[in-house]
Amino acid sequence: MISKSTIDQVYETARVEEVIGDFVALKKSGSNYKGLSPFSQERTPSFMVSPVKQIWKDFSSGKGGNVIAFLMEHEHFSYPEAIRYLAKKYNIEIEETQQSDAEKEQRSQQESMYLVAQYAATFYQEQLWDTQEGKSIGLSYFQERGFTEQTIKAFGLGYAPESKTALTEAAQSKGYSLEFLEATGLSLVNEAQGPPIDRFRARVMFPIRSMSGRIQGFGGRILSSKTKVAKYLNSPESPIYHKSKVLYGLFESKKAIAKEDCCYLVEGYTDVLQMHQSGIENVVASSGTALTAEQIRLIRRLTNQIVVLFDGDAAGLRASLRGIDLILEEGMHVKVCAFPEGEDPDSFCKNRSKEAIEEYLQEEAKDFIQFKASLLVADAADDPAQKAQTIREIVTSISKIPDGIQRELYVQRCASLLGVSEGVLFSALAQLLHQKDKPTSRRPQATPQMQVVSPPVAPTKINRAYELERQIIALLLQYGGAEVEFEEVFLQKNDQGALAETAQKISSKVYEKIFLDLQQDEIEFADPNFKSLYYSLIQTYQKEEKVLPERLMQSDDMQFNQVISDILMQDENYRLDRWDRKNIFVKPKEKELARMVSETILSLRRHLIDQKIHELQKQTQEEAAILDHSEQLEEIKSYLTLRTLVSKRLDRVL
Repeated sequence: MISKSTIDQVYETARVEEVIGDFVALKKSGSNYKGLSPFSQERTPSFMVSPVKQIWKDFSSGKGGNVIAFLMEHEHFSYPEAIRYLAKKYNIEIEETQQSDAEKEQRSQQESMYLVAQYAATFYQEQLWDTQEGKSIGLSYFQERGFTEQTIKAFGLGYAPESKTALTEAAQSKGYSLEFLEATGLSLVNEAQGPPIDRFRARVMFPIRSMSGRIQGFGGRILSSKTKVAKYLNSPESPIYHKSKVLYGLFESKKAIAKEDCCYLVEGYTDVLQMHQSGIENVVASSGTALTAEQIRLIRRLTNQIVVLFDGDAAGLRASLRGIDLILEEGMHVKVCAFPEGEDPDSFCKNRSKEAIEEYLQEEAKDFIQFKASLLVADAADDPAQKAQTIREIVTSISKIPDGIQRELYVQRCASLLGVSEGVLFSALAQLLHQKDKPTSRRPQATPQMQVVSPPVAPTKINRAYELERQIIALLLQYGGAEVEFEEVFLQKNDQGALAETAQKISSKVYEKIFLDLQQDEIEFADPNFKSLYYSLIQTYQKEEKVLPERLMQSDDMQFNQVISDILMQDENYRLDRWDRKNIFVKPKEKELARMVSETILSLRRHLIDQKIHELQKQTQEEAAILDHSEQLEEIKSYLTLRTLVSKRLDRVL
């Protein structure tokens, strides 16, 4: 674990404009910087960076946060990976927290294995480019496959020489331990059979990277047809490489996948390389292994849309069916695109333009229902029993989808394609869901003549409490320490003994006014993020009389940080349009601060009173025939009186 002092130093040192400037072209705009959004296609810059507040906001996608949030969104780093990236950029030494000896040993071993793997990747690249054997065998193979020097270098392709001990001896001469060469599977050690030898020999090498870019393992392809060995050989399972949890090309493709909001899934290394070279960069490979749930979740971090690309042969088409159900089970949208007979993504893309490839993928990518139905129905022909089995298989796939609305839409489409009534399909689906102990929507057992009508979708309601709580947090973040003169209203007896309101001007800090008013009414925030942030702000103001938002955003809770950045940057969207140039002048908030604070607190009070009145009225109606509700009615009357008083004050403030 990275120590708190290191994290603090990273936050204090890193400059959001410098870090983001490495990825986005920024231009000065007043006290801020602006640029084109890296998360969406736009022509007018709406991406804002505030050096003063040390935050950023992308108004086109709604994303925002601090420097760590940017790296997690743009580079898809985990929180620790983002901290380590910044520490390296600013030459900050990383201090680890107290760990057990076993934990320290495990981490040390993993780091040593990553270093060995990185050395091996460099060794294989040097062999490819700098040795006669590598050039004549490895480089010529890649060039014959049509890969350019840029593609070869971008993916770090290399060559493992024919010598049995080339890598092992070279690594040991550089001080790398045989223990870690063996642990990563790069060297094979069998003392009974002699000295250690290299696992990969006379093969072109494909390094496999993690999402953050670290070398985890390798895939090697044999070039000689005489040797009776596996055509492809992968690194064995190790503490840093689990084949079920990696995807080839993910590191190189992650930005394109996130930007296009779609991922093409292929089988082989060269499929990825050729598509990248053709300009289709949002593509990864399962490396010839069966697709796993862990691999799908890696893609889901970047997009919910997957298009599975398979060879035109029948075996490849049927292989796609096994992966589809897993993708559906993870709640993702999936399409399938089959290439013409005898073609694969590599061969298909080799001699075609980017535009032609994109056009083919767009036109030929079928919804999984269409694809599965057309494939299975063709097999079933006119055999009723086979057709029934086909329908069961398709409904089984639909049952994997977690979202009930999507399941219903797919059932309707399936019924249309296969000429079967929706009622029959819904009945089969309900049985499957029941067997899997999953909650099912209670539907009538429809007959073929019975039309199933979905309930209307209720319009979205504005959450008034959420908006008011958000406004209070915004006031605290932006003006909590400001001294303002408020008009306080007190109830006092007049000369006739009746209660009357008396107004008095009182100077107070904004955070004190908010805290005391909410405490007086025992008001608690309903939204957990706002509640946590509210108490953090109040405690900070009480201790330091000021708040530094960048310190609040040192949490690894990205949702918490997103709330802060959204609030702090909420006014920047107006500044983008430069209203003053259009002779439209917005009154500064500071001049109406007292009114805004009082109005927000009173509005929240009135909203909560309305809620309480509604609850009491509902309770009395439900229990009218059972209980005497004289006390509840008196309580309702009191709340109505209180509501009238609050409304009068609110009208006066407005």
